[in-house]
Amino acid sequence: MDPFKIINEYYKEGTPLYDILVTHSQSVAQKALEIAEKHPEMNLDKNFIYEAAMLHDIGIFDTDAPDIYSFGHFPYICHGSIGSEILMKKGYKKHAMVCERHTGTGISLVEIIKNAYPIPPRNMIPETMEEKLICFADKFFSKTKLDKEKSIEKIRTGLAKHGNESVKRFNEWLKLFLG
Repeated sequence: MDPFKIINEYYKEGTPLYDILVTHSQSVAQKALEIAEKHPEMNLDKNFIYEAAMLHDIGIFDTDAPDIYSFGHFPYICHGSIGSEILMKKGYKKHAMVCERHTGTGISLVEIIKNAYPIPPRNMIPETMEEKLICFADKFFSKTKLDKEKSIEKIRTGLAKHGNESVKRFNEWLKLFLG
């Protein structure tokens, strides 16, 4: 599978949104692969990690996020579900799950219902090690400050706005992946 073939179906090369998506996704893929290299005992699928990291945000084009040059129809929180739908239709179920489960440190069914999020009401918390790793790596990179990796404290502060469970999951992944 060539992630760029799929990206190019939805994004026009050379546009600000394309550049943001690709730059962000490459940063996430690189960090996830660097971590995977340090953990041969986890037997992670590095090819899948690269593909899924490159496609985890494929759905941002249809969200209303002007700060990243996206002028779509849906709230930004929907980008994971949008991406999941796209990849499911193409037969990439495992990749679709990464899209669906990477927002924050994942979103539980309880959180979706409690906050009335406009996404399908189901558990969207990373399950596989690859899903967790890509979600973890994603937390280090913003789409508005592409050239800067976030500090662990800045990540925790951002996640804390969404509750203690998010921070707790991140801290567990921190121990798991970075020791």
